[in-house]
Amino acid sequence: MGAAVSARVEVWAGIECSYNRVGDRYSDQLERSGVYERPDDIDRLAGLGVTAVRFPVLWERVAALGETAWPWVDDGLERLRARGVTPIVGLMHHGSGPPSTSLLDPLLPEQLAAFARSVAERYPWVTHFTPINEPLTTARFAALYGHWYPHATSAGAFARAIVGQCRAIGAAMRAIREVTPEATLVQSEDLGKTYASHRLQYQAEFENERRWLTYDVLSGRVVGSHPMAAYLRWAGVSASELDALADAPCPPDIIGVNHYLTSERYLDDRLERYPAATHGGNHTHRYADIEAVRALGCGVAGPYVLLREVWERYRRPVAVTEAHLACTREQQLRWLDEVWRAAVQLRAEGVDIRAVTAWSAFGAFDWASVLTRHDGSYEPGLFDIRAHVPRPTALAGMVRTLATDGEYRHAVLEARGWWRSERRLAYPAVTPADRRATALLRANRSWSRRPTSSVPLLVVGANGTLGRAIVEACGHRDLACRAYARGDLDIADECAVARALAAVRPWAVINCAGFVRVDDAEQERTACWRANVCGAVTLAKVCAEHGLPFVTFSSDLVFDGDKAAPYIESDSVRPLCEYGRSKAEAERAVLAVSEHVLVVRTAAFFGHDEHNFVTHALRALAGGRPFVALNDVVVSPTYVPDLVDATLDHVIDGERGVWHLANDGAVTWEEFALHAARATGVSTKHLRGVSLAELALEAQRPRYTALASERGTVLPPLDSALSRFCRTSSWTRHETNASRGAMAGSSSTTQRDRAAALGTIT
Repeated sequence: MGAAVSARVEVWAGIECSYNRVGDRYSDQLERSGVYERPDDIDRLAGLGVTAVRFPVLWERVAALGETAWPWVDDGLERLRARGVTPIVGLMHHGSGPPSTSLLDPLLPEQLAAFARSVAERYPWVTHFTPINEPLTTARFAALYGHWYPHATSAGAFARAIVGQCRAIGAAMRAIREVTPEATLVQSEDLGKTYASHRLQYQAEFENERRWLTYDVLSGRVVGSHPMAAYLRWAGVSASELDALADAPCPPDIIGVNHYLTSERYLDDRLERYPAATHGGNHTHRYADIEAVRALGCGVAGPYVLLREVWERYRRPVAVTEAHLACTREQQLRWLDEVWRAAVQLRAEGVDIRAVTAWSAFGAFDWASVLTRHDGSYEPGLFDIRAHVPRPTALAGMVRTLATDGEYRHAVLEARGWWRSERRLAYPAVTPADRRATALLRANRSWSRRPTSSVPLLVVGANGTLGRAIVEACGHRDLACRAYARGDLDIADECAVARALAAVRPWAVINCAGFVRVDDAEQERTACWRANVCGAVTLAKVCAEHGLPFVTFSSDLVFDGDKAAPYIESDSVRPLCEYGRSKAEAERAVLAVSEHVLVVRTAAFFGHDEHNFVTHALRALAGGRPFVALNDVVVSPTYVPDLVDATLDHVIDGERGVWHLANDGAVTWEEFALHAARATGVSTKHLRGVSLAELALEAQRPRYTALASERGTVLPPLDSALSRFCRTSSWTRHETNASRGAMAGSSSTTQRDRAAALGTIT
C-alpha cells in the first residue's frame, strides 16, 4: 500500500469489531470473541501474508475504559508495524458514540474529531483511517428501523444520522490530516441493490439512489438537482448544511465496498407470497422486503457488477473492505473465491481495484439477529475461536495462498455457491417483467462459472445411519460425492479398495462402515475386528499411498467410565468391551499409518432416521406404551445433522488427529427421553428408568462417557439440537402395527427394550 500501487489485487484482513448499543446495553464483538485477551491474534493475521489489516481503535471503548484501553491498541499496532502490515484504523464500527452523545447529536462531528486527533497524535505513523464504518447502514438500522440506539424510526432521524456521520468523517479526517497530512480515507459502506415488482419500481429507484449517499455526501455531490438532495431537505436537512458539505468535501481516497448476499433486496407488493415477518411498506404501498437471491429467478448482480458500478460512478480506487459469508465451509470458500475473481477480472479490465478484505477473521457473534439479541450464535471466519487457541480454518489457508500466489484451488470450488443454484429460490418465481436482468448481470453469470471436473468425496458404508446422512448433506451442500454401500466394497480387501480409489479419484475418503452391534461383538470378535480394525486400517493405508485425507469414526466406548468429568481427546483409552477394544485399536492403527487421518469420536446418535432412540421413545410415549431407558448411564447425545456438518467442515479444513464431536451436554438415557418428551409436549407417564444391571447385557459398558473437547466445542448445546430435532422430525408419523403392539401393556424387559434403552436400535 502507500503511494505505490500494487501490480495485482492485494489481500487484506479485518476483525469483526462492532461496538453497538441496544437500549442501554453496549456490545463489544472484540470482547465477546476474546481478542483483547489474545495479543498474538494480530500475529496470526499478519502471518497470513496480508498487506493490510482493518484495525479497531474504538471511541466507545476508550471512553469507557480510559487509559486502560490503550495498551492493547499500542501492542496490536506495533505488532502490525513490525511485520510491515498497514493498519487501517477504524474509530466507530456500527457505534453511536459514548453515552454522552448519539448519532443525532449535532456535536457528534466535533467530538469524534477530537478523538481522531488524539489517535493521530498517539500514532503519527498510521496513514489509513476509516473513521466511521458503513454510515448509511448504521443510520438505517439505528434511526430508520429502530434496531440500534437511539432507536428512531423516521426519515428525519435517518437523514440527520447519515448527514451527521458524514460531517463527523470529514471533521475527523481534517483533524487527522493536521497531524498526518498524507492520511488516506478508506471509506467503507455496505453496497447493495434493490429490485422490485412492477408497482414498486419507484421504491427500488429511490433505494438504488440512496445506496450511494455516504460516498456522494462525502464527495460534496448532494446539492442542487442531485436525486437525494430534495429527499434530505424534505427530511429536515437544510440546504445550507448540504452546501457546507459540498464546500468542504472529504471524498474517499479508497472506496471500500462491503457486500453480503443479504445486501441485494427484492420488494414485492404481492404479500400473500411471503411470510408476515417480511411485510413492511412506505406511505403508499405495503410490500414484502426479502433477499433478492431467494426470489429472483435470473439471479442477483453480485460482486462483479456492483464493483464495476462503483468504479463507473466515481472513477476512484476501490477495495472490497469486507468479504464474509455465514455458512458451511465450502460455501464460505466459494463466496470469497467469487469476490476475489471478480476483483481480479475487473483489475484486468482496467478497473483500479486495490484489495479484497477477508472479513470476520475471528468470526462474529449474533449477526443472525442483527446484534439485537445475545443468543450466543457464533459463525467462524479465518479462525475458529471455539478452540482454546484460535484454530485456522480452510479460509485461513485460502487467504495465505491468495496473498502469495494470487490463486487458490480446492475441489469444493468446482461447484458454484448456493446463491448461484436453482435451489436458492425460496419463494414463487416472479414474472419476467420483475426480473429486469441487465447485460452486465448476464455477463456476471458467465464469468463467474468455474470449469468443473466434479472431483468427489468418497463415502464408504453409505447405507448406514451416518453414511446416509453424510451423502445427503453432500447433496445439500453441492459437494460431489461417490457412495459405496457395505455390499459394494470390501474395505478389508486392499486390492478392492485400491481399485475403488483409482476409479473414483476422490479428494478425500470418509469411512462410515463398521460393525456396530455392541453385544454381538462379544461372540463375533473376528467379524467385528475385520470391519472395525482391518477395514479402517486398509482404507487409511491406501489413502496414504494416494496422499488423500482419510476420516473414520470412533466411539465413547473406548473409555472405561471411571472419570468424574467429561472425557477429552488426550484422555487414556481403556475399553471394557470387545466393540470398544476394536475401536481403540482402530484409532491407534490408522493414526500410525498417516498424518492425514482424522478420527472423530462421537456418541449416542439421534437424527431423522427410523432407527433412533428419540423417535422410538416419543412414539411409544405418545401412544401410551411403556418405554424403558437407562437411568445410570451418562452419555453426550449427538444430533446427526450437527455431527455431519462439523465433520465435513473439518475435512475441508484439513483437520487431523482425534476430535470429539458431540453436542455439548451430559444426560442419562432416561433424562434424554424426558427432555425430548417435554420439548414435544408428550406425556412421560409411561417412561420407566432402568439400571444397566437390570438389562443384563452381553457387553460390559461404562456408566459415564460424556464427551468434551480440548480442541474446540464446535457442536451446539444438546438443548438446541433436541429443539431442532423436535421441530423437524416426523416421529409422529409412520405408526406401524408392530410398534403399536409389541410393547403395549408389557412390563417385561425384552431385547427390543434393551436396544431402545441404549439407543442402539438398527
